[in-house]
Amino acid sequence: MNHHYPVVIIGGGQAGLAMSWSLTQKNIRHIVLERHQLAWAWRHQRWDNFCLVTPNWQCKLPGFPYDGDDPHGFMLRDDIVAYIERYAQSFNAPLYEGVNVERVTQHADGFALHTSMGTIQAEQVVIAVGNYHRPRFPDIAQQLPQRIVQVHSAEYKSSQQLPKGDVLVVGSAQSGAQIAEDLHLAGRRVHLCVGSAPRVARFYRGRDVVDWLDDMGHYRLTVDNHPLGEDARRKTNHYVTGRDGGRDIDLRAFALQGMQLYGRLLGYQDGKLLTADDLIANLDGADATSKKIKDSIDAWIEQQGLQAPEEQPYQPLWQPEHQPGAVDLANISAIVWAVGFHTDFSWIEAPAFNEKGYPSHTRGVSVQSGLYFLGLPWLWTWGSGRFEGVGEDALWIAKSIEQHARKMAEPEATYVDSRR
Repeated sequence: MNHHYPVVIIGGGQAGLAMSWSLTQKNIRHIVLERHQLAWAWRHQRWDNFCLVTPNWQCKLPGFPYDGDDPHGFMLRDDIVAYIERYAQSFNAPLYEGVNVERVTQHADGFALHTSMGTIQAEQVVIAVGNYHRPRFPDIAQQLPQRIVQVHSAEYKSSQQLPKGDVLVVGSAQSGAQIAEDLHLAGRRVHLCVGSAPRVARFYRGRDVVDWLDDMGHYRLTVDNHPLGEDARRKTNHYVTGRDGGRDIDLRAFALQGMQLYGRLLGYQDGKLLTADDLIANLDGADATSKKIKDSIDAWIEQQGLQAPEEQPYQPLWQPEHQPGAVDLANISAIVWAVGFHTDFSWIEAPAFNEKGYPSHTRGVSVQSGLYFLGLPWLWTWGSGRFEGVGEDALWIAKSIEQHARKMAEPEATYVDSRR
């Protein structure tokens, strides 16, 4: 590894590799620095039974679309890692593992990357580390009895790592709902604090809902054209699963099977976790979102004159008889916190962030010249933080990098006084 490069990419996941492939096609010299190892988050921050929630055909890394024999299936965790490994090998990515970038500073000729292997100079830098940086724990986690084992969703592997007894999962977005299902299928008695996360059906009228939405142009909608604008970046993901070939996650069905549901977590008092009286509203809201998506598919089918099997409207399988106001911790042996992550770009010393510390950019091109961001949710489209769309963003940023390099290489114009 040298100590000066035209471009340095920070992050060795699918975003960093997609950026590397794009620069390789343009013969732009660069390296990829990964703090741990290739695809580390997929290896170590996913549970044993984890699988994609989007079908395999949406794996569209540039130059390397899905190469398996089950395009409408859902890759398991180890298969995802293997896919990323094959991608890196396919173009001999200039990847350096085990190099921690501790700080990035800017200077007149670009940037200095202060790493665990020394200082590296770069004319341009791509930050491809996503926005899930530090596991989030609520303040009340420190108040709970020490006998209760507490893990973040990023640390959860399987029911076997948790002590015998009831398990509480806090958070019902993608990870929380799927982990609650994983524990439930393992025979554990599960308690789940349900938030306002929406849900989506896996299949509708004969096809995966993702297939319908792709035909409808949903995944080509840009953040500039989204009704919520940049607020779309803060939306909670719909919960659904690709497990066992894919199916809905219906929390009402889990309740019929013995899972105990509560509203949002509010606080801790006298050995109990207090919960809000919004369980009914949250379940109804999730169902309403699913219905809205189905209605849009119905309208598309009619508009296009398509033939598709009819499907009866969803009928709620279960309604709470009352809304429990607290979780009694007497029988709870473990808690899985599925409440998200903190985003932390404080190690980048450049005027490239808004008042909340989030990157200010246009399609990944930072307001700070020579600095770029890739792999963030809704960086440009729904797929920007996923296999589906990160490649298009990388190709776009590669063009900007090439243009910036050409501009920096141009000799400064000489001023000529026309009066002479």
